[in-house]
Amino acid sequence: MDSFLIGLNVFFMLISVGLLYYMQKKHVSFTKRVFAGLGIGILFGFLLQVFYKPDSEVIIQSNSWFSLIGSGYVKLLQMVVIPLILVSIISAFTKLKFSNNLGKISGFIIGILLLTTAVSAAIGIATSLGFDLKAVDIQAGNAETIRGQQLEERLPTIENMPLPQKVLELIPSNPFLDMTGARSTSTIAVVIFAAFIGVAYLGVQKKNPEQAALFRNILESVYAVVMRVVTLVLRLTPYGILALMTKTIAESDLNAILKLGNFVIASYVALIIMFGIHLLLILLVGLNPLQYVKKVFPVLSFAFTSRTSAGTMPLNISTQTKKLGVSEGIANFAASFGVSIGQNGCAGIYPAMLAVMIAPTAGMDPTKPGFILMLIAVVAISSFGVAGVGGGATFAALIVLSTMNLPVALAGLLISVEPLIDMGRTALNVSGSMTSGLISSKLLGELDADIYNAPNLDLEQGDIA
Repeated sequence: MDSFLIGLNVFFMLISVGLLYYMQKKHVSFTKRVFAGLGIGILFGFLLQVFYKPDSEVIIQSNSWFSLIGSGYVKLLQMVVIPLILVSIISAFTKLKFSNNLGKISGFIIGILLLTTAVSAAIGIATSLGFDLKAVDIQAGNAETIRGQQLEERLPTIENMPLPQKVLELIPSNPFLDMTGARSTSTIAVVIFAAFIGVAYLGVQKKNPEQAALFRNILESVYAVVMRVVTLVLRLTPYGILALMTKTIAESDLNAILKLGNFVIASYVALIIMFGIHLLLILLVGLNPLQYVKKVFPVLSFAFTSRTSAGTMPLNISTQTKKLGVSEGIANFAASFGVSIGQNGCAGIYPAMLAVMIAPTAGMDPTKPGFILMLIAVVAISSFGVAGVGGGATFAALIVLSTMNLPVALAGLLISVEPLIDMGRTALNVSGSMTSGLISSKLLGELDADIYNAPNLDLEQGDIA
């Protein structure tokens, strides 16, 4: 009987995929197909919730088949992330306009990312205090206890590492190893390696222009091929979102979510407030924030569904350059830095909220100014090197909690709502990345205002369709 039901669920998924493919053949816009996939996925997931329990064998086996589409798509995106980061940053150095402002651009982008992370930490602290969230109020079951033990086992590799060693971990001793994503800091290590190649190119350009020109031409060809690969993968976005959202909704434990309702609500209140800060910053530099919302919403929807900042990077760059008018060099740098530095959701709000919740159990008063200022500083500094893939928020939380001398096992109490909260965190991460690129481009006079103020044209026109 279970085999029949599993087969029936898979059949309905294939029907949904077929519907999206039919829409593509009828030249329905890319954005509409993305939202169609999102809507169908939500509906299908809720229907599965109605007929089965989240931990039932039917749901587990059905989701394993859905993962062929959803997780397969995310893996394809992750496949192109490292090559895209490497080629994008080096390519940015070959742009004459970009290289002349190298220090300013990198300083603006990193500064904005760190500033918004510090602000997001303050918002997380205020929200936790406002909702009176305390770890002692959460009951631990078997899953929570096991998760807490896993966090404690992982802690020694981070806790016993002094600050200088943590900084050294960001430097790539073997860039080819980091290109495999073997370390938690691999992404920023690749960024650093690419930056060194870019700086070396600038030196060669001054001393031997002919060799620099040859390198630039080769790089442009490689960049074109990599972007073509990205385009091929992006075409699968509606199908990926369909399967990912169906799987997420179907396996969510609604009872557990209701028990931790205050934390879920508080988290999304903090995320929405921080997104409002992004819009305020955009307004302060003289841009219409509503234009920003309309043009980045499909990207944030994908980030929300896929829960991977790094996997969203291709869409991030395409949206910045083709819809927001950000210069190519700045967009590449902002997207690349944004997956490893200053993630507002995973490295900002989340660890700050956890620290405030757990502090009373360690005899600390989270309302004291000294504690708050220390926490904000620790969050901002520790946001360097947080990977933009699954587990980045946990890595950030371990660093912050251990630095603040707080028990890390209590972070496992939130395992049942982790996927739901991670969706919003990831979307905020990506918004922070795009905001840093947009503001930097505007302040440095490299923003194409005509593109930014133009109607919200579909990305697929000449790029994805």
